[in-house]
Amino acid sequence: MTSTSTSTTSTPPTTTHTAPDDETLAARFRPIFDRIAAGASERERTHTLPTAEIRELAAAGFGALRVPVEHGGAGATLPQLFRLLTELAAADSNIPQALRGHFALVEDRLVGRSGERARWLDRFGRGEIAGNSWTEVGAVQVGDVITKVTPQPDGTFRISGQKYYSTGSIFADWIDTYAERTDTGERVIAIVDAHQDGVTHGDDWDGFGQQTTGSGTSTFVDARVEADAVTLFDDRFKYQTAFYQGVLLAVLAGSVLAAEREVALAVRTRNRVFSHGNADTFAADPQILQVVGEVSAAGFAATAIVDRAAEALQAAYEGAALDEAEDERRNDRAELATAQAQVALTSLATQATSHLFDALAASGVSTTKNLDRHWRNARTAGSHNPWVFKARIVGDHAVNGAQPPRVWAIGATRAR
Repeated sequence: MTSTSTSTTSTPPTTTHTAPDDETLAARFRPIFDRIAAGASERERTHTLPTAEIRELAAAGFGALRVPVEHGGAGATLPQLFRLLTELAAADSNIPQALRGHFALVEDRLVGRSGERARWLDRFGRGEIAGNSWTEVGAVQVGDVITKVTPQPDGTFRISGQKYYSTGSIFADWIDTYAERTDTGERVIAIVDAHQDGVTHGDDWDGFGQQTTGSGTSTFVDARVEADAVTLFDDRFKYQTAFYQGVLLAVLAGSVLAAEREVALAVRTRNRVFSHGNADTFAADPQILQVVGEVSAAGFAATAIVDRAAEALQAAYEGAALDEAEDERRNDRAELATAQAQVALTSLATQATSHLFDALAASGVSTTKNLDRHWRNARTAGSHNPWVFKARIVGDHAVNGAQPPRVWAIGATRAR
């Protein structure tokens, strides 16, 4: 299928520089992560969106981690990106999820088969942030798209429609939007300027976890879209669904690491003991230490799972410069790896963030401590793209060699 927009085709780049050192790269952001962690519980308690925190990260170059150095970024690898996303999730798991659409659009501008590459990478290198707006609102059937883009005589487009789960768009300068062209019926990606009349965002996500991701409703009413900001969906980077899932894996792993940090602190500083316990202090009680150790071990396993998935994603990224057969094989492997990771990590994270309470007494469930947010956040992140379907897909591959699907949709059931 050929695009009828004015977008220009780009060739996936080759690496022209050495990736930055892990510790040097992380040192740029860890002081910010510490400040983010200090306010995370209170932001959730008061439902304060992390707008200032996201802007501080952007100003420090966090959103440009994957952007090549020549465009103002760090040129980080995907394993480096996902390690830092996991660290950020340990500080506040809402923020990496709010940036999920941003990093996906950066990745698409790096390797997508169409679209103006340099201009967008320059924008991201300057600290501009993108949001996500894909899921249709209402009784739209599976596969249908009711958000429309209409070409204008001057070569630009106008977009109208409404999207739910528009994660990160409330913080964004640009909104990565899935739509349909009214003239050709082609499914396209429209990158919409968020700062214009005709674009509104609602903070109406009502989940019991991940409450400050800004994952509400975005509405477009005849909003303007530049000519080079409309590209074919089929030209999107091939490992996008695996990439999106990878960010959720980082959210889950970070939730476990945060739970480990806070339960260890609670045990270390607890003064009261039980007469039927095993030591004079909670911090010396072997049964309590066992529970904390099990939560810590879950955090270790979670980060290892994210690393393995990120390695598969890096291989898929590098596959764009190889022959088509190898490229397809690597993309299938990335999809499978993130599905396997999701099945394993969803259970691991939700159990660990619940198990932390076994190391605490009744005071541990105090709403003031807000320790339950780690379970609620993990349970919410684990509910995206239901893992039960992924488990069946993984099993079908193991038994029958079936390749996992890379694109899926949600909507009302079509009449049978």
